[in-house]
Amino acid sequence: MIPEGNLAPLVLTAGEPAGIGPDLCARLAQEPPAGIPIVLLADRALIEARAAQLGLACALPDHAPGSAAPISLLSLPLAEPAQAGRLDPANTAYVLASLRRATEGCLSGEFSGLVTGPVHKGVINDAGIAFTGHTEFLAELTGTPRVVMMLTGAGMRVALVTTHLPLSEVAAAITPTAVRETLHILDAALRRDFAIAAPRILVAGLNPHAGEGGHLGREEIEVIEPVLNQLRQAGMRLEGPLPADTLFQRKFLDACDAVLTMYHDQGLPVLKHASFGEGINVTLGLPIVRTSVDHGTALELAGSGRIDDGSLRAAIDLAWRMAQGRART
Repeated sequence: MIPEGNLAPLVLTAGEPAGIGPDLCARLAQEPPAGIPIVLLADRALIEARAAQLGLACALPDHAPGSAAPISLLSLPLAEPAQAGRLDPANTAYVLASLRRATEGCLSGEFSGLVTGPVHKGVINDAGIAFTGHTEFLAELTGTPRVVMMLTGAGMRVALVTTHLPLSEVAAAITPTAVRETLHILDAALRRDFAIAAPRILVAGLNPHAGEGGHLGREEIEVIEPVLNQLRQAGMRLEGPLPADTLFQRKFLDACDAVLTMYHDQGLPVLKHASFGEGINVTLGLPIVRTSVDHGTALELAGSGRIDDGSLRAAIDLAWRMAQGRART
């Protein structure tokens, strides 16, 4: 067990250099969160140039072990100078290198957790690198066979069985193994990282009306319900499968600790509508703490100053609380 006062700093990656990630980092440097040491992993010239564009002062010290600075900088060089709002595939290697370096630091204990700024999946793929998202990339880096994407906000926690898949591939990916392993990871994370002794989880069906007794699909009958019955017998508190169009009512949400949905756009639009700009993306099941903002790169806003850093600050706060919780165990 690590004493909380000896916790290593969090590491923050700035994400896509043409997006609002550098803007958010420059603003964070102006008003660091109290009591949470942070190492910013980014190109120094990029952060200083974006701060100047926004009219902000930026004098971040170089990162050094044991530094007392609230925010320090570990600089990685861009391949090409970045322009706000203009994607450049040449800088894809920089984006991925920052994630690798941050993850290695978390695994080694150099950092106590990772907070990620938004990346642009399209430009990474345009550079010839298959990339579906942070969640899958970090799973591969850490050798984790299955991780779970969960967003929190507006008093809700919404986790997903599948993440970044075309809708045409979702049904085939809803297997007993996928549902079972996702629920095990979600239940364990709610206990460990959110200190919920006996989590109650609402589980959505896949089809409209949760299959309408098999008339609108049989995944609920043949896949989801048998897994839920098995896990209930093992002690999990599960309700479902429930129709996704009605389970997001306050009377149900107030009595549960998380909702498990089957695919990306089944549950996340509800949560993002209620909490956009203040939500947090959490990757469950990793050997490291990882949180992120709930929004994208917003290229059209980069360099404009018209940004809200609420989601970033919330992600930092949650990552620190999760790291503190793990230090106690």
